[in-house]
Amino acid sequence: MKDHMLTGAAKLREIVKRDRATIVPLALDPISARMAEAAGFETLYLGGGTLGYLKTGTEANISLSEMVQLGVEMRSATELPIILDGTCGWGDPMHMHHTIAMAEAAGFAAIELEDQLIPRRAHHHIDIEHVIPMEMMVEKIKEAVAARRNPDFMIIARTNALRSVSMSEGLRRAEAYKRAGADMLYVLQKRTDPSEIRTIGESLEGPLFFGMLAGLGSIGMPVEEMSALGYRLIGDGSTPFLARQRALRLAYEALAKGLPDPTIGDEYEIETRLVHQAIDLRKLLDIEIRTVEH
Repeated sequence: MKDHMLTGAAKLREIVKRDRATIVPLALDPISARMAEAAGFETLYLGGGTLGYLKTGTEANISLSEMVQLGVEMRSATELPIILDGTCGWGDPMHMHHTIAMAEAAGFAAIELEDQLIPRRAHHHIDIEHVIPMEMMVEKIKEAVAARRNPDFMIIARTNALRSVSMSEGLRRAEAYKRAGADMLYVLQKRTDPSEIRTIGESLEGPLFFGMLAGLGSIGMPVEEMSALGYRLIGDGSTPFLARQRALRLAYEALAKGLPDPTIGDEYEIETRLVHQAIDLRKLLDIEIRTVEH
């Protein structure tokens, strides 16, 4: 089947089957999805942590309905596969059926589920984890797998136990989640440590997901080496958001002081043209000229 005929979930499956890792950037709205696609990315990540910041709260305050609505909007702008940061699945094992049904209906290609306490707490942002019993998470994964209707839809199981307990506990949980049916494993680190990246890759059966904590330059290990260790998706859930926030902060500060914008400078026309290109304004104008502007 040709790539353009594949569903988002099937496309992501094909990407994960490669023998090399793929970079997955954060996208938080339709235009950022379009811009990431234009830059050449093949799949996207809708992150709950940064979406929480965007709404001046935390991930703990984001609902499933909000994520689903945003997913629908993003899918209307791009055909790239989108991975949903599904936090803790918004409930217990029983709730996974509703969560997975909604995620699939919104067109997501995968969901990332983590073994933290429900309701979520803001303490996660200062490295204090509240992991649930491993047995409970195993049941959540089993129900998530049972709930999906599209076999290509991927379940990414994440454990935060390395951060709060130990490496051995993180590996033990990841292995249990794999046996429960997870398609991909994600062992979250407390900080980027190449030795930990290597230990995880050598200890677990892939495919593996890696979440960058401070951008691509912070990993300390070539992507090629990570690929050899079984990592297939390398997500950056922060850089695009922080870059946008920095640009906004500097723009507001400059405007308040009566100074030129330090990011755009005198390139307003260029940036406007790029935005028009991202939204495909030419196509919309052509339709109007053909139908209502005579």
